[in-house]
Amino acid sequence: MTNNIYHFVGIKGAGMSALALILHGKGYRVQGSDIDDYVFTQRELEKNNITILPFDEKNIKKDMIIIAGNAFPDTHREIQEALKKGLQVIRYHRFLGDFIKKFTSVAVTGSHGKTTTTGLLAHVLSGIKPTSFLIGDGTGQGVADSDFFAFEACEYRRHFLSYSPEYGIITNVDFDHPDYYQSIDDVFDAFQTFAHQVKKGIVAYGEDDYLRKLEAEVPVYYYGTSPNNDYRAVNIKRTTEGSFFEVEREGQVIGQYKVPAYGMHNVYNALAVIAIAHLEGLDQKKVAEELLTFTGVKRRFTEKKVSDMIIVDDYAHHPAEIKVTIDGARQKYPDKEIIAVFQPHTFTRTIALLDDFAESLDLADHVFLCDIFGSAREQQGSVKIENLGEKISKGGTVISENNVSPLLDYHDAVMIFMGAGDVQKFERAYESLLASTRRNIM
Repeated sequence: MTNNIYHFVGIKGAGMSALALILHGKGYRVQGSDIDDYVFTQRELEKNNITILPFDEKNIKKDMIIIAGNAFPDTHREIQEALKKGLQVIRYHRFLGDFIKKFTSVAVTGSHGKTTTTGLLAHVLSGIKPTSFLIGDGTGQGVADSDFFAFEACEYRRHFLSYSPEYGIITNVDFDHPDYYQSIDDVFDAFQTFAHQVKKGIVAYGEDDYLRKLEAEVPVYYYGTSPNNDYRAVNIKRTTEGSFFEVEREGQVIGQYKVPAYGMHNVYNALAVIAIAHLEGLDQKKVAEELLTFTGVKRRFTEKKVSDMIIVDDYAHHPAEIKVTIDGARQKYPDKEIIAVFQPHTFTRTIALLDDFAESLDLADHVFLCDIFGSAREQQGSVKIENLGEKISKGGTVISENNVSPLLDYHDAVMIFMGAGDVQKFERAYESLLASTRRNIM
């Protein structure tokens, strides 16, 4: 074990914080730097007493190994200081690509559903065999003598091409990250290249037309509900308690399962995990037991009750994700109104998918919008939030953090806050106003 300190530039990033927790769990010395603003990923870092510093070139000392977050260019002052000192600077995805070679690794990728599927996979495998994992909600764990390493592999800028895992789960292919990818075919090209790097087997969503064209040097096992899938969910029952189903493999039922989650996408996520476990010869009764106790990942249909309202926090920031989030809410709360509060993430994504956003948001009963959240790479654009509002038939009223009072018009309903930016500040403002207003009425 090295005596070097691993210094993470951008430690609050979802993947970075998870990797820091893994190294910390394995006994390495870890610290990092980031912006001063609170980010939900820092909670676990603080609980593990991992030092988080403000960005400053003075943070960089000799005998450090620098792990650089992908959002920060080589011109960043800490990275520049590290290079001046002759320190080793390793990009996050490069470090992870080397790290996974020690395990039976399972990379979970796809345009949507990566984080939840990785979380479910990590939960199931950990309950059966020693497993280390890295999840895109900032959760990570390093376990000594792990058999498996489950991790989320992001397709942005083709970063996942740094990985050559034993297995790959591919949840779907969709057009996203329009600041980098030129088209859906460009996106598929990246996944096709990734498929060629998998060493043992690929588990892919069989209802996706693009994934049906996938070519690989290893077997591709498809999962879904149609008869042409290798792992098929049958006898599905979706209730307010979750989803029940059986799984067939080559015409034989290999197990009966329940997932305490909502929406068909969670049945598909579970299918992918079941397939990996079956391919590795794990006891399906134990798999079914572990599925029952999965409580979800951070910011994916995280709910609470305030006064007479159900408030849901969700990371959904793409039209396809909005659709499945609303579908899940309909399954769990079939008799309640669904109100969507949405904050678009990046100007390029908003303008590229404007009509799709409007269509998916209209699946709710009422819609409210928050100003577009930019990114470190993109601070402004040619589209405004009002452009989206004009296309939504179920409302589209723009609210501000200082005035969320229009949301008070709803009673005994489900309020879903969706977005990958800082939509939670609107949620906090609403919760505070709701609690004080309804309390005074009572």
